[in-house]
Amino acid sequence: MDTELIAICALTGVINLIGALAYAARIAGVRTGRIALSFALFNVLLLVSRTSNGFMGPFLAKRIETALANGGGEALLLDLRLVLASAAASVALGIVLVPTGQRVFAAAIVYFQANRSTARLLLRSVSPAGLRTIRQSVALPSAGTVRAIKRPRGVSWRVLIANALAQGLLAVGVIASLYAGYLMPEFRVTASQMTAIVNGFATILLFALIDPQISALTDDVVDGSVSEATFRRAMVWVSLSRLAGTVLAQILLVPAAVAIAWAAGWI
Repeated sequence: MDTELIAICALTGVINLIGALAYAARIAGVRTGRIALSFALFNVLLLVSRTSNGFMGPFLAKRIETALANGGGEALLLDLRLVLASAAASVALGIVLVPTGQRVFAAAIVYFQANRSTARLLLRSVSPAGLRTIRQSVALPSAGTVRAIKRPRGVSWRVLIANALAQGLLAVGVIASLYAGYLMPEFRVTASQMTAIVNGFATILLFALIDPQISALTDDVVDGSVSEATFRRAMVWVSLSRLAGTVLAQILLVPAAVAIAWAAGWI
């Protein structure tokens, strides 16, 4: 594995780890009663994710161009599968870190509520006191949480399946479009631009079917009609469906690339 591929996998890992920790922000918001503030603070991390995504695209595109110039399609496909594997591993790590994440977010919410300064919060996070808070917040999922998965999910299978499909498409969208450019190099610019179609469909699934359900469940916890334990269980299931979707991306990669290559030549 060369340095460039390591960098791509690392950026992919950062993007997917932050995405997985979004559920920790929701839980922290419910626990502290500061849902809007928890999302606002999570958006600070989201900026890091989007910056990483901006670097990852050019790195992947250069790898495709190098493969076109020098050959080695089988090695290229293996590299892309390694990138998707790093995404799945990061989501799995994010699920394990949800208890830690919710504690860190809760501490950040309390600090920001008292000081009302994002700059001071960021400085606090790298100070000895802030690092000590992070260290003290480290926790693994409890045995009770794992056993509770067998209880009612708090979210329907329809939402979980739609989430898995949407996450799979988001994970594979950019990579499949770039690989389609390798399969049909004469239309590789067209193929790369079709990322927006794949990701757009996945985004529609997320915002039309999934996010409203999770937001409604969050409101139900706030007004007391749903217990916090049920909400945490629902977030575990949604996290697991995200992991399933990221694993599904391995299966979708080649068919999606072939379909995009065909569409790029047809339009």
